[in-house]
Amino acid sequence: MDTRQLAAFVAVVEKKSFSQAAERLGVTQPAVSLQIQALEKRLGVQLVDRSGRRVEPTEAGQRLYRNAQRVLAAEEQLYDEVAEGERIAGRLELGASTGPVVPLLLGELARTNPELSVALTVADTHRIVELVADRAVELGIVGFARRHRSVVFEPLFRDQVVLACPPDHRFAGKTISLDDLRGESLIFMQDGAGVREAIEDALRSAGVRTRDLDTRLELGLQESVRTAVEAGYGVTFISRSAIEAALAAGTLAEAHVEGLEPARDIFLARSPGRSLTRAAQAFLDLARERLVS
Repeated sequence: MDTRQLAAFVAVVEKKSFSQAAERLGVTQPAVSLQIQALEKRLGVQLVDRSGRRVEPTEAGQRLYRNAQRVLAAEEQLYDEVAEGERIAGRLELGASTGPVVPLLLGELARTNPELSVALTVADTHRIVELVADRAVELGIVGFARRHRSVVFEPLFRDQVVLACPPDHRFAGKTISLDDLRGESLIFMQDGAGVREAIEDALRSAGVRTRDLDTRLELGLQESVRTAVEAGYGVTFISRSAIEAALAAGTLAEAHVEGLEPARDIFLARSPGRSLTRAAQAFLDLARERLVS
């Protein structure tokens, strides 16, 4: 049923006048008359008594009036709910395997959208990909594109990998050779970490295998590796974005290895065919604005 006809009918009943109903609706009086006539024709009954000075509903019109009010109220509520959906609200669940960049972006997103709550799961790339495949998180931010039939990947931004060391280390602020690196205690991230994949590829291209190096520690996520380097247990290859605060504070320094320019693509992982919520789309828009040069 055309709700415009119902609205015209309700206005006529409440105003008891075609002209005043037309004024309320912002249309012409003939337009209101045509709406009522079309409604009466469709229902096969007379809805208003036009014989007196005031327009009055018939018995059938009174029944329709009560129900029409409910229909129009429901329509208004529907429009309100759709309009509310334009706000970024609800809950956004993501997974990430890399650095502090994602938490900072999520903090900014939550601050500018007070009706949104955010949950971030931090784990290695393999685990995050599985969470995306199981739809336990809406999006994953990972350090490499692991083949998975239930997940699609797209590059999000390019991440530089540097050699991090204590600020008083002989490598601090310098460009060193691969031979220099062979004589140093190295801390590597665990297998499956995106940074490790990137540095292993770069070393392999330079003719060096990780087992040729003095690897003293293999640790989990970047934060644990960074903490070990700050404590003086060795040097490590790590995402520069993960140590920017430490570099600024002077608790870490960076170095570069001659002939090595390790970098990695950070990928967005998502389930194919899954429509993004407004919150997820807002996160992606913010990430691309902040991270893509």
